[in-house]
Amino acid sequence: MGMTIGKLARSAGVGVETVRFYQRKGLLGTPDRAGGIRRYGDEDARRLAFIRSAQQAGFTLEEIGELIALDSGHDHARARELARTRIDKLDRQIDALVRARDHLQRLARQCEPGQTAPCPILAAFDG
Repeated sequence: MGMTIGKLARSAGVGVETVRFYQRKGLLGTPDRAGGIRRYGDEDARRLAFIRSAQQAGFTLEEIGELIALDSGHDHARARELARTRIDKLDRQIDALVRARDHLQRLARQCEPGQTAPCPILAAFDG
């Protein structure tokens, strides 16, 4: 019989509005109404899980759209290229986060209790 949009959303741990958002973006189909209610099938649940997994890997909605198109084909080279590009972006983000953490750790060490001088943490962020 299929599942309602609410059940589909719960199956992926998202809200109904998220499902509708993905539909508006063309990432997820909108089934016809049967007896006034839209019914979603296993393929819709699989697609929604695919979208969520790709998002967790850091892909943008545009990239996910391309991955979905590739999912129906066998373009391994393009999928691999998208993955490598995403890995490069993640590596740059990780590097930036590590630098930010290291900088904040240095500032925290400089911020000794009982100092009368301005706090180095606050001074670093004050322009």
